[in-house]
Amino acid sequence: MTKFAANISLLFAELPYLDRFQAAAEAGFKAVEILFPYELAAKETHRALLANGLDLVLINAPPPNYTGGDPGYAAVPGGEGRFQSDIRRVLRYAQVLRPGLIHIMSGYSSGPDAFECMVHNLQWAADLAPQQQFTIEPLNPVSQPDYFLNDYNLAADILDRVDRPNVGLQYDSFHAHMIHGDALAVWEQFHPRVVHAQVGAAPDRSEPGRGPTDFAQLFNAMTASEYSGWVSAEYTPSTSRTVHSLGWM
Repeated sequence: MTKFAANISLLFAELPYLDRFQAAAEAGFKAVEILFPYELAAKETHRALLANGLDLVLINAPPPNYTGGDPGYAAVPGGEGRFQSDIRRVLRYAQVLRPGLIHIMSGYSSGPDAFECMVHNLQWAADLAPQQQFTIEPLNPVSQPDYFLNDYNLAADILDRVDRPNVGLQYDSFHAHMIHGDALAVWEQFHPRVVHAQVGAAPDRSEPGRGPTDFAQLFNAMTASEYSGWVSAEYTPSTSRTVHSLGWM
């Protein structure tokens, strides 16, 4: 049976942050993911998770850089020191929040030096926290121009070079369609590497059931491939209240 989680950075955004946990639980979700849970102390988020019986599936790294300047994203040559500082900060949050996964973002760069930089940085993070599972995710160039990791084949090449058991692929149906034109075909090719899945409709990143992707077929393919991880609803509801966008579940 498919396990659905809610990305409460996008879902239930009509509510204050701490109220979204209860709303997600009442809607039937057993887990949530949070893109950047760094504005509040980790213990506040942890209390909201416990109070509503929710698992935390995933958070993003690095945290926003409130002091100005570019953060040390994984594929930015020369930013290795900032990257390591960011990852250490994320891991301090993870000690409290216990996220199943930490998504390490590549940042904005290009070329072979960026590739080598990302490989090195991912190996460093994986070795620093061998018990923590990390992911990388291709983001499409329409939504994220100049983002380095913008192709699933590139992600596979990076994972081959990184060669760490605690670094895997994050699949997103919206980005997969926008990059390669067929979210189902991307799943069928790359699912053995996937440790986390997200769903949203292309091209507007709304709820499943809109746009060209056949989500019933995609969910069947996930079941047939014996994928056992979470499938997170990561989309911007087309409705004013998130609960009214959940008919696809």
